Amino acid sequence: MKKILAIVTLLALPFSGFAQEEKEEKSNIQTYTPSKLLKKGQWDIKWFNNLYTETKERVKGIKRDKDRENYFTTSFDIFTGISETSSLNVGLLFDIRSNTIGDRSAFDVFEFDSDKTTARSGLTSIAPAVKFNPLKKVSNFTIQTAFHIPLVDNESENSVFLDQTAYTFQNRFFYDYTFPSGDWQLFTELNTEYNFGDEDSFANKTFVLAPGVFMSYFPSKETTVLGFVQHQQRMGDFEQDYTALGFGGKYQLTQVLNLEVLYSNFVRGEDTGLGQSFNIGLRALF
Repeated sequence: MKKILAIVTLLALPFSGFAQEEKEEKSNIQTYTPSKLLKKGQWDIKWFNNLYTETKERVKGIKRDKDRENYFTTSFDIFTGISETSSLNVGLLFDIRSNTIGDRSAFDVFEFDSDKTTARSGLTSIAPAVKFNPLKKVSNFTIQTAFHIPLVDNESENSVFLDQTAYTFQNRFFYDYTFPSGDWQLFTELNTEYNFGDEDSFANKTFVLAPGVFMSYFPSKETTVLGFVQHQQRMGDFEQDYTALGFGGKYQLTQVLNLEVLYSNFVRGEDTGLGQSFNIGLRALF
């Protein structure tokens, strides 16, 4: 009998160890938040699309209706790990924009047309970037530093705004905390920007402070649902602020690819438009 029990115990050990390892294994959407740095040779490519459409504005304390304006941005963020200790990533960011005015349909931005009276589009900025961990004992706290170089000559042509012509020095501070259950995760971000270099730019000599808080729940390791609040405060020669509330989700399509969908509503603001934002993104990690 003792021999039988010993054999059963030995046979069970590998399976129990495997089950424990399987249980602890996490998906990319659980592990690779913006706070997580890549290993050496690893790549992170994100294609993110944002459609913002507005029919209201608040200027000098007065809220009013306006003709619809639409702003579409498709962004590419490409990072790779270069450090043996996973402490430094380098990357490249660039934006392509398509904007329309004159009460045109929100879907018109996808035409990327050249009607200069109501639409403009093109590659508008490029930015080299680095991402690093300043506190070795806090691995889930990272900083992303980027220098955005404008590629447009004029911010507005025939009252159609495309993108700012001022340079931007940007620092984004990321931190996440996963609760002991593993089902909930808190992610926080503080984005700071200093804009300079073009006296004709609305953003010139302004400083931006933009905090955001995201709470995620994992129904499964392949799925995330989340809610968030974001605020932006611009200070300096031109001042404005807004607050947005939103929700969304992520889904792990494959071991490499995941999908992200977000919606946000700009619930308040000063000297800014008020509208809605629809976002969809694909992220590849390999």
